[in-house]
Amino acid sequence: MDKILKDYEVGDQVIDDLIAQLTQKSATPETEHLLREILTTNVKLGRESADKGDLKLVNNTLKELRYSFKIFSPYREVKKVIIFGSARSKNSSAEYKMAEEFSRRLTEKGYMIVTGGGPGVMEAGNKGAKTGREFALNIRLPFEQKPNPYIDEKDKIINFKYFFTRKLIFVKETDATALFPGGFGTLDEGFEMITLVQTGKSRPRPIILMEPKGSSYWSNWMKFVKSQLVNKGFIKKEDLSLIHIVKTVDAAVKYIEDFYRVYHSIRYVHGLAVLRLKREISAKTLNQINREFKDILTNGQIAVSSPTPKEIQENEFPDLPRLVMSFNLRDYGRLYQLIQIINKD
Repeated sequence: MDKILKDYEVGDQVIDDLIAQLTQKSATPETEHLLREILTTNVKLGRESADKGDLKLVNNTLKELRYSFKIFSPYREVKKVIIFGSARSKNSSAEYKMAEEFSRRLTEKGYMIVTGGGPGVMEAGNKGAKTGREFALNIRLPFEQKPNPYIDEKDKIINFKYFFTRKLIFVKETDATALFPGGFGTLDEGFEMITLVQTGKSRPRPIILMEPKGSSYWSNWMKFVKSQLVNKGFIKKEDLSLIHIVKTVDAAVKYIEDFYRVYHSIRYVHGLAVLRLKREISAKTLNQINREFKDILTNGQIAVSSPTPKEIQENEFPDLPRLVMSFNLRDYGRLYQLIQIINKD
């Protein structure tokens, strides 16, 4: 660690010493090296860039992220579902009513809801949520996007200047994604979410495409994906396992709950994928996944494991059982299929 700190410095002894002093007064021992690098980066930026626009971009980004972390940090242990959908959906529309009921059902089961804070489907998500069980991540636009009136606790509204910081928080702070019919923004958010899990940049999560009965919005979209993406080799057919179309609120809630029925979370430690589970799986299921998923391993087998030293050091769910494997970090559609088998144990 000392070598990392020594290598990343401003190069001015007086300034580096001031950064070290400020870090010691502002950080915990566990985070000191990270804060020192952040401060060093900021000083380097100030010295290297004379462009006021560059500095405004970094300044606003850090402010938005800092405030978002502050708002979400007390609720990190609570599972959250992000609802995406059109800002233009009327409150009489089928998708509005579906989103409202979906939100109500989830918050009754202990989940929290995150929306984009605007009208339409986003409003429905906040309207259906139990008091105090929702967040709104609003984007400042010259039209259309004003906070809806159904956000009960105003301290859970975060107003973003930039789409990219808002989208980062959408992903970082939630555990499941529900996509309702919508326009360019909804499709953008949906494709980005799928891309992040497909490439391993986001941890596995249920991604559900919700269309009311009588709607063919996602069904037609899926036809395009199969004919133009799968059939032409732009994605693997297994990548379709990353998403799931539902036509009822019951099916949507069940799919989210089933995803976390046995599977808990994942992290990577020294080249191993560590799947934390809510309970141990049977020997039969362990044999099955070893038989059926050899293709996603770079070597060895999928094995039961105790917490790794790194997880113990960081106190990450030390009481949960685990599976470890040398995952190829490529076939995430197949990884989802493995998780589905584990959840059926």
